[in-house]
Parts: sequence; structure tokens; C-alpha cells
Amino acid sequence: MKSRTRIFFSIFVVSAMFLSFVNNDDPYYSISKKDVKLVLPKNFPKPYYTFENNKLTPEVFLLGRELFYDEILSKDRTVSCGSCHQRIAAFSHIDHTLSHGIYGRMGNRNIPSLQNLIWNNTFMWDGGVNHLEVQPIGPITNPLEMDETMEAVILKLQKSEKFKPLFQKAYSDPLINSERMLKALTQFVGLMISNHSKYDKYLVGKAEFTPQEENGLKLFRAKCASCHTEPLFTDNSFKNNGLISDSSLHDIGRGAITRKNEDNYLYKVPTLRNIEMTYPYMHDGRFSKLKDVLNYYGTTTNHTTNQDPLISKIGVLTPEEKKDILAFLLTLTDREFLNDRRFADPNMGQKNK
Repeated sequence: MKSRTRIFFSIFVVSAMFLSFVNNDDPYYSISKKDVKLVLPKNFPKPYYTFENNKLTPEVFLLGRELFYDEILSKDRTVSCGSCHQRIAAFSHIDHTLSHGIYGRMGNRNIPSLQNLIWNNTFMWDGGVNHLEVQPIGPITNPLEMDETMEAVILKLQKSEKFKPLFQKAYSDPLINSERMLKALTQFVGLMISNHSKYDKYLVGKAEFTPQEENGLKLFRAKCASCHTEPLFTDNSFKNNGLISDSSLHDIGRGAITRKNEDNYLYKVPTLRNIEMTYPYMHDGRFSKLKDVLNYYGTTTNHTTNQDPLISKIGVLTPEEKKDILAFLLTLTDREFLNDRRFADPNMGQKNK
């Protein structure tokens, strides 16, 4: 009898521990209809992805959040989307220069941030994906990242006592398939909208720039905005920024997708929003500090001859100009976005309020 009591007690303790790490019922982690309402910034262009065929609901969003932070998507159950896309870093990766996958495998590119994704018409540094809903398939099946198959992922989800009720609640029936999984992930990452930085408030008269920030904005618009176009701070194009390629990575960029020689070593222009938090920089993470990036662009040496002509137009930047541009770039940090409770991991048992 005592043995049976100990078994029941152990089961109770394990169940309690599991529930303590899944805090969707905690007010901090709870999601309401208001939380999933799509609010488009007035000064942003029309988004490419509109959720027209993916109705936003709290239940689907919550499913997407659990999928994002669960290691079940990887072959050995050690890597989740959130392992690499860290909230504190605007959902980029500050721990490593290059991406890390299962079994300690190292990728060949730096991890881009996740923000304002519904305004992107291509994804990845090489633009190898052209639709937000299928973007997760890339890292899930990449042998250097999660190294899993979609079939195996769905099978694991179908057997999961955690995910079966989540899918049921999200879609009002027990069917678990890749379409529903991908749409749920899309709701979670698609609502990661950053537009409450000091820069955004300055535009509408709710914040004032210092003289240094003002001058930095003027310099930025004159020398950088051709590629990093406001208000998204990217034009979604692909450019050769003159970096000497790291031959050990065997990465030719956009050319690997298009199979055109003229696209070799072209990489997508990244957004500069929250750039303060998304180090290291460049597609291969070679620069750890923003001043290193400005030193690179603000000189005419150590650039390849086939760099984009727009890079050459930047010219030489003086030390004061670099400081001013840096001051402006820091105004793009969006603390409201970085601390948005909707995107926190409910399984960590910690509240980053």
C-alpha cells in the first residue's frame, strides 16, 4: 500500500512540475483577442502577408508559441526555434557567430532577427524562401540545424500528450498536420512587429532627438538609406557589400539559389531595427560591434572590387560622423518589442516583466 502511495505521489509531483513550466494560464503569459489583433503601423507599407487565409486567434497563436519554444521540432529534441532566435536579441542569436544545431553542429551563417516579417517577400540571407508560412521548413530540415523531416515532426506531434489538446483547442478538431503547424508558427512570428522605438516616436513628435542623433539621421539618409530604407530599414534586396568571403564557409549567397554567377556573394539587406541588440553582424557574424561595421563601411580599403556601387557612394566617414550615425542607430532599439510579454517563453518559469 505504501509503495502504491509513493507511486501516485511521484506521478503527482511530475505532473505538477510539468504544469509549473507551462504558464499559459498565468496572466503574464495569457493571450486575449486583443493581443492577436493585427495593428499595422500607419507609416509602414502594405504587408506582403496579411493573415487573410490564416485567421488570427488566441488559441492558434498560443499553439504557435508552444511550437516555437519546444525542442520537439528537432531530431534529437535539443534545439527549438527559440534556441537560436532569442527574445532578448530581437529574436536573433547573440551567443555565437554562426548558427548552432543539434549535436553541436555549426552552420555557415549568422542568425537573422525575427521582426516585421510580414513585410518580407523573401527569407534567409539568400532569399531561398519566398513565403512566410513555409519558412520554418528550412531550419527544421537543415542538417546543420534541426536535421528533421516534416513527416517525423508531424508524427511526434500526433503522439504528443502536450500538443494533441493544443491542436484540438486551436482548430476545434484533433487533426494535426503540417499546414496547421506552419500556420500556427506564422501567427506567432508574424505578429512580431517592432515600431515603438525612439525613432518611431520622434517621427510623430512624441520624442526629441539630441543634436548628435539628428545629425546621425541626416548622415544615415544621405549614405545608408538607399539600401536600409525607412521605415523598415531594409529594401528587401540582395547586395554584395564588398566583404572578402570566408572561404571556409563555402557560402556563395544568392547565387546558390538562382544559379547565376552574377548573384554570387549577394546577401539580403538586413533590417537595422533593434540593431543594437542583434550582434554579431553581417551574414557570417564577423563583426561583434556596431563600430566595427561603421569602420568597415566608412573606409575604401579591404573591399572587393565587385561590391555594389551604392557601397562606394558612402565614401570615407570621419570619426565624428561614425559617432553620429551610431547615435542614430541606437534610436532604433524598441524596448516595448523586446519586452513584449506575448512573445516570452511560457516554459521557462521566469517572468521577464
